[in-house]
Amino acid sequence: MKKILIIDDEEKLRSLLTRIIKLEGFTVTEAGSLKAGTKLLEKETFDIILCDVKLPDGNGVDFVKEIKPKYPSVEIILLTAYGNIADGVQAIRNGAFDYITKGDDNDKIIPLLNRAIEKVQLQNRVQQLEQQVGKQYSFENILGESTAITDAIAMAKKVAPTETHVLLLGETGTGKEVFAQAIHQAGSRKTKNFVALNCSTFSKDILESELFGHKQGAFTGAVKDQKGLIEEANGGTLFLDEIGEMPLELQAKLLRILETNEFIKIGDTKPTRSDFRLIAATNKDLQKESEEQRFRSDLFYRLNVFQIKLPSLRERVKDIETLAKHFVQQYAAKINKAALHMDAGFLQKLQQYKWPGNIRELKNIIERTVILSDGETLTASLLPFDMQQAVSSTSGETLSAFSMASMEKLQILKVLNYTKGNKAETARLLEIGVTTLYRKLEEYKIQ
Repeated sequence: MKKILIIDDEEKLRSLLTRIIKLEGFTVTEAGSLKAGTKLLEKETFDIILCDVKLPDGNGVDFVKEIKPKYPSVEIILLTAYGNIADGVQAIRNGAFDYITKGDDNDKIIPLLNRAIEKVQLQNRVQQLEQQVGKQYSFENILGESTAITDAIAMAKKVAPTETHVLLLGETGTGKEVFAQAIHQAGSRKTKNFVALNCSTFSKDILESELFGHKQGAFTGAVKDQKGLIEEANGGTLFLDEIGEMPLELQAKLLRILETNEFIKIGDTKPTRSDFRLIAATNKDLQKESEEQRFRSDLFYRLNVFQIKLPSLRERVKDIETLAKHFVQQYAAKINKAALHMDAGFLQKLQQYKWPGNIRELKNIIERTVILSDGETLTASLLPFDMQQAVSSTSGETLSAFSMASMEKLQILKVLNYTKGNKAETARLLEIGVTTLYRKLEEYKIQ
């Protein structure tokens, strides 16, 4: 619905404009004064305001300055009987969409309204996307009820509204970037850039260029000026993952930026300013690294003002079911499969597994099993053979590479995995009877 408010004390002109605009599919409301228009704005939502400049109770140019901060998504077009450049310039500065003369510009009204409504719709779309992004990266989207994860979330919520730099510690795949995004979205810099870089991905020279940027001609291949991520993060948040892999020389430069908010691009002679919040993450023990002179101790102490330890999936076994259900729903919807559920054996295997890759590995495993599934139930037979083998080794039995029984058990598991749990087909491929297979399954406690 395209809603317009017309504020004009000339009733005949107001009525004429209303008839013209309604014919174009707009919904129109009228007001004869700024006071009446303001009351309507408090009760209803409008997309555009058409407002006279000279009204008995005030000036339209001043009205724009007063209303625009309160209703930033509303576009205001000013109408005047006697246009002058000074008023037009001031109106635009105050936030008006346009400033036109009555009578002479009647043929411009409808095209102007259409342009204004396009801007309103675009702004609304951007706002919706920002809200979706904010929701996507909020703390509410971090799943889990175990004490280990709820304690980490509580600490992150405490530090988020501040300007304090944060150090996230945890194994690979524990969700450090998810936490960094949530801290950014809950902070005062959420409307600015969140810039992320993995320090282990690049060589020293490329990492330096990515971080600090360079001037044209600074090195072979530098054909134009290039902004670095530190400059891109100005006003926002810079997330440096695996900061423990950053070369010592670059650590010194990063420390200086944190102290002065200034840096020098490669090939430049003048400093560039950048005000950003740093969230760093690592799976290393930085204190030990600094003691062994592989990480600068002064940078470590600078980063270690507020430290959050993210738990491994092994430390939050009670959350595995919640996380797995979420990923099952996500991937089933992604490939247009009917609702799937996990049987008890499938869930038991997930909870027994050690998850060296943590949540990232769980996501990958769930995606694979959803793709492989033919029915509505996810069973243990859909899990990878390596995972089946690892689970077996944690059940109290040790599988020896030299034991015939262990080799036989592994072979049965491998073929069961291949046949997706089909016992008859497994027996045929193993060239044994189905009764023998069931006896072996019971003997080796294979579910």
